Amino acid sequence: MPITSSAKKALRSSKRKKVFNARRKNELQTVVKEYKKLIAAKSDKEAAALLPKVQKAFDKAVKTGLIKKNTASRKKSRLMKKLSVKA
Repeated sequence: MPITSSAKKALRSSKRKKVFNARRKNELQTVVKEYKKLIAAKSDKEAAALLPKVQKAFDKAVKTGLIKKNTASRKKSRLMKKLSVKA
């Protein structure tokens, strides 16, 4: 347990950030899972309609520091590639 007041404040802050990060990460995983499910089901039009939502989720994750910029770019690229290969 933290002893100094600044350490106590840092613990409170980190707990709060953990909740926000977990929520953002869960949203990201959910939308990617849904996208991959559509690709597997060969629903190209629905997957293409969901693509902006996927990109937005990755961009928000980068903006908040949840994942790095290049990681998001790589994952977005691979997801788009799956759609173009199927189409």
